Amino acid sequence: MTSRAEAFIIEAVGTEPPDQKDDASVGRKYVKRAFDLVGATAALIVLSPAFALIAFLIKLTSPGPVFFRQERTGENGKPFFILKFRTMVKDAPQLGPDLTGAGDPRITRVGNFLRVTKLDELPNLVNVVRGEMSLVGPRPDLPRFMSALTLEQRKILTFRPGITGPTQIRYVAEEELLSPVNIDENYVDNILADKLASDLSYVSNWSLAEDLLLILYTPVALLYKVFGRAAKLFPLYRAGPPGKRAK
Repeated sequence: MTSRAEAFIIEAVGTEPPDQKDDASVGRKYVKRAFDLVGATAALIVLSPAFALIAFLIKLTSPGPVFFRQERTGENGKPFFILKFRTMVKDAPQLGPDLTGAGDPRITRVGNFLRVTKLDELPNLVNVVRGEMSLVGPRPDLPRFMSALTLEQRKILTFRPGITGPTQIRYVAEEELLSPVNIDENYVDNILADKLASDLSYVSNWSLAEDLLLILYTPVALLYKVFGRAAKLFPLYRAGPPGKRAK
């Protein structure tokens, strides 16, 4: 019997190139790229001490490489390897699924902190400089999920994938929503369709002003996630009766 996740992947509807008619003007795209290149280069220079400290902590607390590479689908469907700080034990891909759910035992202590704060994604800036990603755009997903896009959804591929964006902000705590049991089906059933709709809305209505606002809003979303997690670990108030939400 074919699983729902497998059925979703099998339903590919064609291999036509993404529709370019709704693409933004070439001039605006060049401005976006220039903004990405300047912004990512400046961020890499400013954050270089943080890169060094994170790399030191990873090597100090867990054997294995500092960086983690994983294949993703990029602009025009071209595959690329996204770069992140390693947050799991050595050889984690051989020990479990590609997706990561709540309480994954492969995540290291330092890795958990990096994931909560999203610091593990700082090396994405290198992907931006290379031209594989943008500061703002659709979030790049695994090829097996992106291979089944409808013709309308393939408009997402007319843009470079982004470090941040409406979808990334919306799912800033995605791991907490995924059960490790049948994680692929869980992802397809509960998250993927909504993420694609959010990404499609972005590419259909994007503007440079919106990109700037999303970049400015991203730290707010991260702070909300961090302090939301901290509130669960160190509650400042007494929880109410089970099933009753605090107002």
